Amino acid sequence: MPNTPNAPAPHLTVAVLGPGGVGGLLAALLSRSGHRVVCLAGEETARTLRATGIRVRSALFGDFTAPVDADTTLREPVDACLVTVKATALDAALTRIPPAALGDALVVPFLNGVEHPALLRARYAPDRVAPAVIRVESTRTAPGVIEHTSPFAEIDLTGAKVPRPRLEALADALTAAGPATRVLDDETAVLWAKMAFLAPFALLTTRYALPLGEARARHREELASLVAETAAVSRACGAPADPARALARYDAFPPAAKSSMQRDAEAGRPLELDAIGGALLRAADRHGVPVPVTARIVRELREAGR
Repeated sequence: MPNTPNAPAPHLTVAVLGPGGVGGLLAALLSRSGHRVVCLAGEETARTLRATGIRVRSALFGDFTAPVDADTTLREPVDACLVTVKATALDAALTRIPPAALGDALVVPFLNGVEHPALLRARYAPDRVAPAVIRVESTRTAPGVIEHTSPFAEIDLTGAKVPRPRLEALADALTAAGPATRVLDDETAVLWAKMAFLAPFALLTTRYALPLGEARARHREELASLVAETAAVSRACGAPADPARALARYDAFPPAAKSSMQRDAEAGRPLELDAIGGALLRAADRHGVPVPVTARIVRELREAGR
């Protein structure tokens, strides 16, 4: 039975930079929950969204269409701006949210990697950047058409310098709209928890162009090394890590599972190799942690032009 919105939270005005699989889903859910949503995208996509809204197909949240406004640039005050573009598109996309227009709004990046909060804090007010991590499988199949395929949608929201009431107000709005959202205090732990799981999965499946089931069987030793190295870097950065649990999670995944980096490689799209593999190597270098297997696989992917 599809989940419908919970008790209403106070209405917000939310901008969504990059209404793709994640951004489009969140935009539609927030709109359905009664919030004003402004999607920021290219002219053609913005025109489509203004005309037709966002259509969602989801076993969890139901099939529905939600109206949204859309523009190429932020031109009005908002309570929060969800940044849901790929890391490879971040610099160009940020021109759509000028600091002067953003004002007091929270900037909430849903990006892979661990380095983007510092970049955003250098551009916007440091106490308004609230990094988030989402666990979901959601794909944009066409402008304004979203396929949400996972039986879950969960968000961890954090922000070391953000006033707690601001975080809780946004978390309440997101939870009421559908995705279970919790506010966590340890930003480093939140970001590295995702990195420690994502990096080995993305690097191995993309390097060998194999779904997870084949990759974990045929390249088990490399997977274990990637997990151990990433966990060591995570701990050096001050975040907890559990390599055995990470391996158990990989073993529990469906054999046909592919990482988003692998899907990007198959489609000929730019890869988030630097945001994931590059960031991991830079953190390892800063803390003097040896990561030979990770370094080799990142090098091989770079040499292959991936």
